[in-house]
Amino acid sequence: MGRGRVQLKRIENKINRQVTFSKRRSGLLKKAHEISVLCDAEVALIIFSAKGKLYEYSTDSSMEKILGRYENYWYAEKAFISSDLDSQGNWCQEYRKLKAKLEALSRSQRHLMGEQLESLNIRELQQLEHQLEISLKHVRSRKNQVMFDSIAELQSKEKALQEQNMNLEKQVCNCLLLTWAQFLLLGFIGFAVM
Repeated sequence: MGRGRVQLKRIENKINRQVTFSKRRSGLLKKAHEISVLCDAEVALIIFSAKGKLYEYSTDSSMEKILGRYENYWYAEKAFISSDLDSQGNWCQEYRKLKAKLEALSRSQRHLMGEQLESLNIRELQQLEHQLEISLKHVRSRKNQVMFDSIAELQSKEKALQEQNMNLEKQVCNCLLLTWAQFLLLGFIGFAVM
């Protein structure tokens, strides 16, 4: 049967505390060495005893090199988080601006549709009326242009149909003349033979 789990709390007896520190420190240094060898990881371990004595372990590279990498990473991470927070602030501000713009456009659209006019004063109503008149002029102008284009297209088709009709009439007349000429020619030949 295995050992039970040790409850973690400060060891009150000073001698027992020192013995436990020494044993656990050795175990921790051993584990740091094992993880560096097994996983090819750079490890730096710094331990200060209760009396202030320094114990350290670093892999093949020096402690200064590992701590330098840590500082560079930490400062870069802090700068990234700071810029990310600034960016989030900018996005929030942009979101608020776009939301206000959308609300203004929605309100304007409702006013143009004749809805929610109660909140408008006389000046705003006159501006709305002016906008509607301008819009109506544009709509009428576009409608007239479409109608003129449609009329021009119909006139062009009518002219083409008239020309086609005239050509067909000419062909019919030519056929009738040819038939009449053949009839007359056959009539004279038949009369002369008798």
